Amino acid sequence: MFEFDQYLGFLAFLTILTIGFWLMIFLLTFVVPYWIGGSIMEMIKEKRAAKKAKQES
Repeated sequence: MFEFDQYLGFLAFLTILTIGFWLMIFLLTFVVPYWIGGSIMEMIKEKRAAKKAKQES
């Protein structure tokens, strides 16, 4: 069925595929929402600061 080097290649392929899958899941569930949430909070802070500066002047 498989020779030993083909078996090692198949295991390497499955390992890389699995690592890529879990990395994509991690990025989509934690990193991207954190990045978007931080960007929105920063934008809100900038708008508040601009509104405060406008009211003071």
